[in-house]
Amino acid sequence: MAPDPSMADALPPDPVSGAVPGEAFFRALEQARTRALVERDLAAFERLHAPQYQLVTPAGKVFTRQAYLDAIVAGPFYAAWDIDALSVRVSAQMAALRYLARLEFPSGRTLRCWHTDIYERGVPGWQAVWSQATEVPAACA
Repeated sequence: MAPDPSMADALPPDPVSGAVPGEAFFRALEQARTRALVERDLAAFERLHAPQYQLVTPAGKVFTRQAYLDAIVAGPFYAAWDIDALSVRVSAQMAALRYLARLEFPSGRTLRCWHTDIYERGVPGWQAVWSQATEVPAACA
């Protein structure tokens, strides 16, 4: 995956063929992906989400890549997305990321959730294929 110039400082270069990237690579990749969602950067969205991508929301709704893209295009979907306590499990072709997220919506609503993303390495580079968010109730925060 060749990052565009606007992401050059945030995203380390893809490791040489055969090398398994570490946590820093995936932290930067996830920050680039979530920034693309907040900023409605459609080119970055297309590059960082595989064609078979699916999101499962805290409410249990499933978005296909196209449905998610349509929601992002329709109007601001997120106002902010903060990542905390990131853990990464990685192999040569797949990575699982889990972290606490604080999502802020244009309505002013804030949601704390556990967020899990699965990335796969393909011809275009690392792309998100699945995401799932589980709300953290205020009593557990």
